[in-house]
Parts: sequence; C-alpha cells; structure tokens
Amino acid sequence: MEGYDYAKCIEVSKRARWDIDNDVIRGREFDFSKKFLPDGLSKVDQLDFLNEEERKLLSQIQGRTYANMFGFVERFIVAKILEITRNHWLGDQVALEALVRFCDEELKHQKLFRRIEPMLAAGMPEGYTFLHQPDAVAAAVLEKSTWAVLALILEIELFTQEHYRHSIEPDESLSPLFKDIFLFHMKEEATHALMDELEWVREDKKLTPKERDRAVDELIELVAAVDGILQAQSKADVDYFLKVSNPLRGKEEKNRIENGVLNAYRWQYIFSGSEHPRFRTALGSLITEAQGKRINNALGLIR
Repeated sequence: MEGYDYAKCIEVSKRARWDIDNDVIRGREFDFSKKFLPDGLSKVDQLDFLNEEERKLLSQIQGRTYANMFGFVERFIVAKILEITRNHWLGDQVALEALVRFCDEELKHQKLFRRIEPMLAAGMPEGYTFLHQPDAVAAAVLEKSTWAVLALILEIELFTQEHYRHSIEPDESLSPLFKDIFLFHMKEEATHALMDELEWVREDKKLTPKERDRAVDELIELVAAVDGILQAQSKADVDYFLKVSNPLRGKEEKNRIENGVLNAYRWQYIFSGSEHPRFRTALGSLITEAQGKRINNALGLIR
C-alpha cells in the first residue's frame, strides 16, 4: 500500500486499460488440445490414476467453472463498490473517479466472462452446468455488513493476482487464449485490490467494537456460504466429468476425484486468499486476537 492512493490507482488504471476484442480475444478460439487451469490450481496431478486425456479434460472443466465463478462474484463486487461511491459524491472527487473506473472495469470483466462461456461450451461435451444465479447470490451477500463484504472482495482480488503470477503465467502448456484472459483480468484487479483495502480501512473506522465483532461473524458466514457453493459446484463438475469420460469408474476412484476437486476449489477460492500475506496483514490490523482465533477456527472446520 505504501505510496498508493486513489490518484495513483487512476494512473495505473489508465495504463492497464484493455479492450475485450482488440487485446484479449483477438479473433482466437480456445485450444482444446491443451489444459486450461494449471496443476497448481486444479490439483489434477494428484489424481495419479487418471490418464493424460482425463487430467486435461478435468482441468478444462475446472477452468470453465473458474471463469464462471469470476463472472459470478463480480456481480456483488460491482454492486457494493457502486454503493460505496456514495461516500465520495460530495467529497473527494479523485476517489470517486477511481471507484467509478473500478466499477466500469468490473462490468467489462463480467461481459468478458459472458462472452467466453459459449466459446467454451462449443468445444466441450454437452451436460455442463453452473448451478448458481449471480443476482440471487449477490442479493444474499449484500445483506451482510460493508466491512464483511469488503473483506471478502479483497480476498478474491488478491488471489486473482496470486493465481496468475504463481500458477498460470509460468505454465506454458495452457491454452493461450485462456491464459491471456487471466493475464488481462489480473492487470486491472491489481488496482482494485488497492482500492478495496483503502475503503476497508475507511469503513472500519466507522465501527464500534461491537459492530466490528458482528462484522467478523458475518465474514465467517460469508466464507461458509462460499464453501457451500463450492461443495455443490464441485459435485456437479465431477458428475459431468464422470459422465463424459468414464461413467463406470469404481467407487473409490470416484470418491478420490470428488475429494480432489472439492479440495482444489477450496484452495482456489478460500485458502489462497485467506492465507495471502497481504490479506492476513490487513485483517490482523483491524481485529483482535480473539476475533482472529474465531476466523481461524472457522477455516479449520472447512479444511
């Protein structure tokens, strides 16, 4: 955060600005002869009884869900950030501009993920289902306090960068288009995370100790809700994988695949963010030791 403010976020946003067709898709299609998600995220390399084609297919299914999940969570992110802009309407116009750009970029990301879903569907067997409706989930998330929602948003935007830099970027075996989508996505999410943190600290200053304690409980509730979504979607994805690859696979192997995909999703969407050093530092600066233990205990129940 050192040296960053809303003006700096605007400057970086202008430099990183990209167009869906001219910069990202560029008339290309997905290469279905390659994996989409790297092993570091999909964890398919841990399922050693799967052959190469099966591991590739499972990485593609997870990659399709990965894209849909981002389009899905950005629905409540835009709504919350738009709500927060109200705090700056008659005040800091630089902050207002930065947050409006944030919303514009997130709306573009949603459009990108809507665009690529039919492109992914065209190259994969029929039967895939993404279970959850963005508007319904967003409405439920937005019932929680702004403090809790900003914490969840920051976690998401930090793991977006972590996933690309440490897993997607180094893997040369991935579909080039899939890889580029998350390169450009990550570029704009970097400034979003900075603004999230600025607004989270700003929101925290408004709270009484009792209100903050309740907000910590709401963050725990949000993480539990995310885990419920992951459990349902991982089951749907494994059912689809088994149907199109090997429906006669034995019970033990089915169980290993189900556990493997659920653990991969929990790593992707919960632990890679909650364990991110920057998130831990930011969270730790706002809460008490007892509140930190409550959060860690809740995460331990998921693990």
